[in-house]
Amino acid sequence: MGVWNRVFAAAYDPLLAVAERKGLAAARRSLLAGAYGRVLEIGAGTGLNLPHYPAGVEPELTEPNPAMAKRLRRRAEFTLASADDLPFPDASFDTVVSTLVFCTLPDLPRALTEVRRVLKPGGQLLFLEHVRAEPGSRRERWQDRLHGPWRALACGCNCNRDFLGALPGAGFSATEVARAEWDFMPALVRPIVIGAAS
Repeated sequence: MGVWNRVFAAAYDPLLAVAERKGLAAARRSLLAGAYGRVLEIGAGTGLNLPHYPAGVEPELTEPNPAMAKRLRRRAEFTLASADDLPFPDASFDTVVSTLVFCTLPDLPRALTEVRRVLKPGGQLLFLEHVRAEPGSRRERWQDRLHGPWRALACGCNCNRDFLGALPGAGFSATEVARAEWDFMPALVRPIVIGAAS
């Protein structure tokens, strides 16, 4: 676990504090209102979603990053595991939740396939993710140009990842998607999608 990884984990909550106040917390709450049944949250980070789950929903949490896990441990129990290798049987969950997670996974198709494997038939993936900007846009060009430095600075975050485009390859169909441009986020990660896939 590198020094920068530990620094990034320590700074994560303070860095997101303004975004949480300006709309990210409300978006989490709105998304998580749709969680039902047995729930798995992948990449739970420091546990910022936990206050926003509906009453009666107690998610199982995974987090692969030891520095983030150290902070998550103060808030909840969890399993140290990555979304591309989930230690759960097939068809275990009704809902899988991801918020700002799929950008950091080394193998997006494999992670989506794992999520699909652990979902029950008819289950849902609830997501809030930043995504690749509109094709041909100036922001898309900047995302590609600064991808390397951003990835190093943000501990593996891919600012130009086409999350929605990867869903069909893993057998998912987006059932609802809302798009947003959040001016309270850094410019490279302002394009946001919030929704559900089955």
